[in-house]
Amino acid sequence: MEALVTSDSVSVAELAAEHGVSEMTIRRDLDELAQQGVARRVRGGAQSLLLRGEEPPFGVRERESTGAKRRIAAEAAALIADGEAVVLDGGTTALEVARALHDRRLTVLPLSLQSILALADAPRVRLVLPGGEVRHGELNVTGPLTVATIGGLRFDTAVIGCCGLSAEHGMTAHDLADVAVKQAAIGSARRVIAVADSSKFRQTAFAAVCPAGRLDVLITDDGIPRDQHDALTAAGVTVRVAA
Repeated sequence: MEALVTSDSVSVAELAAEHGVSEMTIRRDLDELAQQGVARRVRGGAQSLLLRGEEPPFGVRERESTGAKRRIAAEAAALIADGEAVVLDGGTTALEVARALHDRRLTVLPLSLQSILALADAPRVRLVLPGGEVRHGELNVTGPLTVATIGGLRFDTAVIGCCGLSAEHGMTAHDLADVAVKQAAIGSARRVIAVADSSKFRQTAFAAVCPAGRLDVLITDDGIPRDQHDALTAAGVTVRVAA
């Protein structure tokens, strides 16, 4: 059950090896969970029918996959040309993007206090601040004022993070207020760059942000499942794996 809570799918062989039991034992357990309606049995394992309703705290996520997030951020920064207007989402990966953009000549609207502080002393960044309420813990800026601010502007690029991502379910997030802000940012930009480490492909959050095909570019790490890479590419998304 714990494995299904943290991942969209589990493997019989991997669970048997991890827990030191037979594959037959794992199959029986998965069959029981399928009967309870929390999993769907598939060849070699099971898929979760659970949504992860809570997001780990920002401070915890900031210490996870730090190397991958920095490589993703560097790749995103390389795609942004000097002179662009950029709306920069909240979240730990977007914060790394803010740090990577510190010395660039850009106009940036950050959607979190962390990114605002990261760019506050940037010598060539024209920093535009959004209105709105600050979400406790995350320190993202949310609410109708934020959506209105974004809606009154036009951006070359939106850099968007997420809680979950897949070709089937698109981009998803836990917090409903954050979803509205992400959708406003996507709607106000000519190009949408999604930044997501490969753990996001094992999760589907509560609220839908947009279909996968609405993304222009996805930057991730080499842990992206091959089937997701191929399906997202088929949906018209340019998938870039940060080395």
